[in-house]
Amino acid sequence: MRRRLIAANWKLNGSGAFATEYADAMVPALEGLDPAVEVAIMPPAILVPTLRDALNCEGGRRVMVGVQDVSAWETGAYTGEIGALMAADQHCSFAIVGHSERRQYFGETDELVNSKIHQALAAGLDPILCVGESLEEREAGNTLSVVGRQIERGLDGVPGSDWRHVCVAYEPVWAIGTGKSASAQEAQTVHAHIRSLLADYDRGASEIPIIYGGSVKPETAEELFAQPDIDGGLIGGASLSATDFAAICRAA
Repeated sequence: MRRRLIAANWKLNGSGAFATEYADAMVPALEGLDPAVEVAIMPPAILVPTLRDALNCEGGRRVMVGVQDVSAWETGAYTGEIGALMAADQHCSFAIVGHSERRQYFGETDELVNSKIHQALAAGLDPILCVGESLEEREAGNTLSVVGRQIERGLDGVPGSDWRHVCVAYEPVWAIGTGKSASAQEAQTVHAHIRSLLADYDRGASEIPIIYGGSVKPETAEELFAQPDIDGGLIGGASLSATDFAAICRAA
């Protein structure tokens, strides 16, 4: 059975007080959630210890924490970078890698993303590899080729023993933070294509969870997650409301 994952990406939002209040609201809100659904929250890295401690101290369901990015280098003179081993030391379980905003604003290439994937896996983190097309690429009919290239290059050299730790997030760039979302069927078509690509790499790769990111809301989550190849979501703006994020988790 494939894993089901709902991951929150707070992006550049939050504070210590916000993290504590969020944890206080999330723990009771997730009571009764199917234990097969994994829940992870990725706040800004500086807030990881605060959120982690607040979640674990409440005595309720364990919600995992992660980071929004990791360095392509293990250690060294790379001011401002956060190493995967450092994230693991803070009990992070996941790392988002290759988010479209990192590619767009910071010029991250597929090759750099691949280096980060390897760093995350070596540190014992489960990387969430983000792939997706721009509006121009979509209108040109290049969605599947763009996504295929990002997966091939992003996962290059990942050994079969590590496939079970990988998650792929399809996030059409045109739907991130815009309020627009791919229809459930549009998203399913791309997810099914990703599933077929992964199956070509390794027998176990077909079990990799593929989650959808792109303005997912409580009112759209159920239909999206009901699709056969959509295994959860990478939630941006809606995850800043503990109530909305909990509702999305329950939809899984």
